[in-house]
Amino acid sequence: MLRYLQARSWRPARLSSPWFAAVALAILLGGCSGGFSVGDLLPGSSAGPSQPGSSIGEGQVKVGLILPLSGSGSTGVVAQSMRNAADMALAEFPGADIQLLVKDDGGSAPGAQQAAQQALDEGAEIILGPPFGLTVGPVGQLARSRNVPVIAFSTDTNVAARGVYLLSFLPESDVDRIVGYAVSQNRRSFAALIPDNAYGSVVEAAFKQQVARRGGRIVALERFPLDKSQMQGPVRNVATAAGSGRVDAIFIPDGADGAGTAMQTLIASGIDTKRVQILGTGLWEDPQIFNNPQLEGAWYAGPEPTGFRNFSARYKSRYGNDPVRTASLAYDAVALVAALVKTQGQQRFSEAVLTNSSGFTGIDGLFRFRPDGTNQRGLAVLRVTSTGGQIISPPPKAFGGSGT
Repeated sequence: MLRYLQARSWRPARLSSPWFAAVALAILLGGCSGGFSVGDLLPGSSAGPSQPGSSIGEGQVKVGLILPLSGSGSTGVVAQSMRNAADMALAEFPGADIQLLVKDDGGSAPGAQQAAQQALDEGAEIILGPPFGLTVGPVGQLARSRNVPVIAFSTDTNVAARGVYLLSFLPESDVDRIVGYAVSQNRRSFAALIPDNAYGSVVEAAFKQQVARRGGRIVALERFPLDKSQMQGPVRNVATAAGSGRVDAIFIPDGADGAGTAMQTLIASGIDTKRVQILGTGLWEDPQIFNNPQLEGAWYAGPEPTGFRNFSARYKSRYGNDPVRTASLAYDAVALVAALVKTQGQQRFSEAVLTNSSGFTGIDGLFRFRPDGTNQRGLAVLRVTSTGGQIISPPPKAFGGSGT
């Protein structure tokens, strides 16, 4: 539990805050002149009555926005926060010539298909959302049959495809960044404590791939159950391997509870965190992590946090409460689309524009879509301190290579 197109044909004038300072949506599209990884939110077990469709804005270009607004519990809360962020993006983008067609999918595959059908029938040229892998599939299939691209918010790369792009925080990006940085700091012998769930499976595969690609080695890798009372065995196995002096970094890609319990056992088993570097992912952008003295000095990968803090302050001023962490995805998607409409003419949503190798910059920094629908993000590496994440390796200012 993303600055936008700065094409040669348009550069922001001396705009006042929040557009220039906070939105800064100078979406970088160089050729025409991107917690932090989170798993998919699970749809609620039941949903209320589907909300009727609505619209935001009065522009000429119609854009579908599909969210599980009637989802139960936290699902509906997240969806509403993302809707608010989309509304705020449109309000903060001067002269945006778009109209958002907001559709409720209820968090179900049939609901998503119906929502997509409605948006397409009403003339949507691009669809934003939904956030769940199980609902992205039906939306993508229907949209692709109409040659309409989708920018979805799922972290499930299995639903990414040509024309179906994920704007989420992918676990693979976190792993790539933190392993790369660790190796650059002469940490080449790794151990890992990985949660035994779907997120852990994705992270494990990425971890093995990235360590091998960089010439490192994995000395020990243990999966641990969600039941914290059963974590002791796997953690002690890793502690034994690390205590032998064969390990110089331990990777713990879990949230505050799991990472905290693991660290408690590691330290009780004699692990010296001055010698063995502890590593994490964007799930560590959490006050509970910063308040845990046993994790102080650990490294993790994630977006540079200033952008989200500024976004969050503006959101709270507008709506009276804090946004969910994934609200920035909806904001960035809308701002990106508005900028493309403003600058790219009839090619605004073409594959060439959306997959431009220079990428875009949003609330959470630099990102770009790959042709296969996944994304690459320019992430920072941060150190855990009692006052929050402290950047020790800044995010890149530009992407290198094609990103394919």
